[in-house]
Amino acid sequence: MKTFKDYSKSNLWANTQIVNWLKTKPLELMGREMPSSFPTIRDTLLHIWGAEEIWLERLQLIPPTTFLFQRFDGTVEDIFEGILKKSEEFAAYVDALPDADFQEICTFKLLNGTEDSRPRSKMIHHCMNHSTYHRGQIVTMARNFGLTDPPSTDYMKYVRIK
Repeated sequence: MKTFKDYSKSNLWANTQIVNWLKTKPLELMGREMPSSFPTIRDTLLHIWGAEEIWLERLQLIPPTTFLFQRFDGTVEDIFEGILKKSEEFAAYVDALPDADFQEICTFKLLNGTEDSRPRSKMIHHCMNHSTYHRGQIVTMARNFGLTDPPSTDYMKYVRIK
């Protein structure tokens, strides 16, 4: 279970690297459209934050009400702050979990109302992998905007510097 704890800490580190990098770039790029899963870097960041929020609620057996995307009306700076805070909460939750709880089956509802159940370990793994996927999209979008200096957020880099 130590691996899951480390993986959630590396997710916080990687999100911090991306956010700190994006803070040095023109704010207008965050809202510029580029074909991807979400049309902008802003929306992709908001999706990462929202997914981490939903999965953390499910892990804690708290029924989510709505996806963050449906209720958020803040700024890009709010997103930068929110994603890091949520990733920190996620890492702290996972770090505090007793080993036995990782295999506990959590029953929850998907946003479409369908009931599902999974072991906590699988849910954590999915969420961290999901964030990794979308960080890659952010880098690709940014490169298409001419940004050539994205930070490396690979897990092995995290392991090396840790």
